[in-house]
Amino acid sequence: MSKTPFVTLGLLVGALLLSGCDSASNPEASTPLASVRVETVQARPLSISNELSGRIAAPRVAEVRARVAGVVLQRVFREGSDVKQGQVLFRIDPAPFKADLDSAEAALRKAEANAFQARLQEQRYAQLVDDKAISGQEYDNARASVRQTAADVAASKAALERAKLNLGYATVTAPISGRIGRALVTEGALVGQNESTPLALIQQLDPIHVDLTQSTRELNDLRRAFRAGHLQAVGQGEAKATLIEDDGSLYPLPGKLLFTDLSVDPSTGQITLRSEFPNPDLDLLPGSFIRVRLEQAVDSQGITVPQRAILRDSAGVAQVLLLDAEQKVSQQPVQLGASQKDRWIVTHGLKPGDRMVVEGVQHARPGEQVQVDDSPLPLAQVPGPQAGH
Repeated sequence: MSKTPFVTLGLLVGALLLSGCDSASNPEASTPLASVRVETVQARPLSISNELSGRIAAPRVAEVRARVAGVVLQRVFREGSDVKQGQVLFRIDPAPFKADLDSAEAALRKAEANAFQARLQEQRYAQLVDDKAISGQEYDNARASVRQTAADVAASKAALERAKLNLGYATVTAPISGRIGRALVTEGALVGQNESTPLALIQQLDPIHVDLTQSTRELNDLRRAFRAGHLQAVGQGEAKATLIEDDGSLYPLPGKLLFTDLSVDPSTGQITLRSEFPNPDLDLLPGSFIRVRLEQAVDSQGITVPQRAILRDSAGVAQVLLLDAEQKVSQQPVQLGASQKDRWIVTHGLKPGDRMVVEGVQHARPGEQVQVDDSPLPLAQVPGPQAGH
C-alpha cells in the first residue's frame, strides 16, 4: 500500500493543529473590536447657573389694626379676596367719636368767643392806660389774656382735628392693595382697648419675591473666577431666574435677580439673594419652600458633556473615556459643575478637540483599541445646542 495518502493526511492535521495553536496564543486576532460612538469636545459661550433653595415672601405685608377703641359693627370685605388701597374693611361703632367731635367743635367755639372778648378788652384797656384811667399792670393782664385765649383756640382746633381723625379711624380701610386673608375678629368684638388690635393681614402677591440662600464659598469661587478672567459676570438686572416647582416642572414665567444681601448669616455661613417673579395667577404663595435656577456668570469657553458619558470610580471621582489617534482608550478625570438638561458642565479636565466616548462606554477598556461607529445618530439622539438655565 502506498504511504502517500497517510502523509497528506498528516500534513493537513498538523496544519490544523498549528492554526489552532496560533488562534489560542493570539486571541485578539479573533476578538472583534468594541464599537463606540465619540463626540469631539467643543468650547462655546455657556451660562453658568446654580440651583439655590429659598422661600417665597410677599414684597409688601400690612397688618390691618384698629387705631381706636370700639365695638366692631360690620366686616365689609370677603375673606380671601383682593382689596385695593383705601377700600373699607371694617366699621367700628362711630357714636362715641361723633360725640367727641361735637364736643370738640363746641369747645373751639367757646375758645374763639373768649379770644374775641379778650381782644376787645385789650383794645379798651389800651385807651384807658393812655388816659391813666387804669394801671399798667391791668393793661398787661389784658394783653396776656389775649395771648392765652389765642393759645386756647389753637388747642381747641387741634382737639377738633384729633376728634375728626378718630371718627375717620372708626372706618378701617386697607393700607395697601393685595390679597386679604381671614378676619381675625368678628362683629361685636371690642377692639383697640389698651392696644391696637390686629384685624386682618394683607399681602401683595404679584409680583412675588423669592429669598434664596447661597454659601459664601460658592460666591467667593465666582468672584475669584471673575477676577481671573475665567468667567464674566452677569449684570444684576440681567441675571435670569427659573423657578422649579415641587413636582420638578419649570414655572412658565421667568424671574430676575433683584439684589444680593451685604451681610452673611453667622449661624449658617450663607448669604441671601432676592429674586422676583410675576405671579398673575397667584400660584406662588408666601412661605412655600422653593428651588430656583439662577444664572450668575457666563463662560465664553464653556464645555459640556452628555451625562451618559460620565463614569465614576470607586472613590466617586467623575471620569470620561478619551480616544487617541490610534483609537486607543484612556481614562480622564473631570470636574463637573451644574447640569444642563441631559448634559454636565465640565469645569476642569477637558479641552476643545478631545475625542470622548459617548456610547459604548461599558464595552471600552482603558488601553484597548476600539472601533468608532460613524453611522448617523437617530434624530432623537443628535446633540443640539444647550441653553443655559
